Amino acid sequence: MSMIKGYRRSNGKFGIRNHLLIIPTVICANHVANRIQQAVPDSVAIPHQHGCSQIGDDKERTHRLLGGMGKNPNVGAVLLISLGCEVIDAKVLKQEIEEETGKPVEWLDIQNAGGTIKAIQKGSELAKSLFKEIEKVPQVDVPISELILGVKCGGSDATSGLCSNPALGKTADQLLNKGGTIVMGETTEIIGAEHIVAQKAVSEEVANKLYAYVNKFEKEVERIGSDMRGGNPSPGNIEGGLSTIEEKSLGCISKAGTAPLNDVLSFAEEIPGNGYYFMDSPGNDIECVSGMAAAGVHMVCFTTGRGTPTGNPIIPVIKITGNEHTAIKMIDNIDIDTSPVMKGKETTEEAGNRIFETVLKTAQGELTKAEILGHQEFSISRISISL
Repeated sequence: MSMIKGYRRSNGKFGIRNHLLIIPTVICANHVANRIQQAVPDSVAIPHQHGCSQIGDDKERTHRLLGGMGKNPNVGAVLLISLGCEVIDAKVLKQEIEEETGKPVEWLDIQNAGGTIKAIQKGSELAKSLFKEIEKVPQVDVPISELILGVKCGGSDATSGLCSNPALGKTADQLLNKGGTIVMGETTEIIGAEHIVAQKAVSEEVANKLYAYVNKFEKEVERIGSDMRGGNPSPGNIEGGLSTIEEKSLGCISKAGTAPLNDVLSFAEEIPGNGYYFMDSPGNDIECVSGMAAAGVHMVCFTTGRGTPTGNPIIPVIKITGNEHTAIKMIDNIDIDTSPVMKGKETTEEAGNRIFETVLKTAQGELTKAEILGHQEFSISRISISL
């Protein structure tokens, strides 16, 4: 299969989903956004805790995350819901999304609308109108080379590094060989193995960028008087057989495959081209996947030994395990079981092929279990204190 189905956007990019996204610019707008989403069930909303009492880099991160979610090509149209007195400027967000993507964007301000009830009524009308507009967007054939795949792991155990992550690495190599794009995140979870990732860098400059992000994170942990070992590996990781940060990291990095590292990107920075990229991000599952979605990733392959149910509002999340017991216990959530590799009944390459086939089916419109179950977790990581 050399082609997949997608929705071509006005700016030339394509998406594998066609969501109407409702974005509250501040926590105070969450309730209105959620009620509008309930009135238009086929839409998705991204309630969050931020948008007010933020300054500097923290404010910019929230702005970049919200804007990036709206710009993601899996989104066909956007409805912004603001309160009217927050630090995130809805007018600027609307202008950025419209100008950079060409997709329809509407903006409703709760204070100007006259309060909660009137805002819900008006917002529901706007959402229904936007949904009718994106329903007209046709699916077209798109080359696989345009697919951007995020690779992530969470709730890891010993099988993650032995089985599911290496299998996902084979999938990554297949997509890259077809001209596609791979994005790996989790700065916290390459520590101890960052030199191996840096060895793949296409230049010394790219390698140094990677080291700079790792050093910055380690210094921040030291600044607040904490120790990485207090939370990484997590209690669940340790119970699952992981003993050290280095052991965990060696398993984590295998999911990106063998390709050269093109560049190192900041959190939620737009993916600039094809190939393999590393994105500076927290190891926290939801925060990392949210950053990938805001960067323009079409879907995420997520390996988990212990079992993690979370998804994302706008991008499919494929759950993969190498633990036979997890595959049985969490059958509701796991899409792919690679544990036959552990028993010698399947090669890593064969497991990678199965993952790749699922990636293609998902790109064609087949729903992941997280999508079917309605898992739409979204979170913005904080940098600093609130005012």
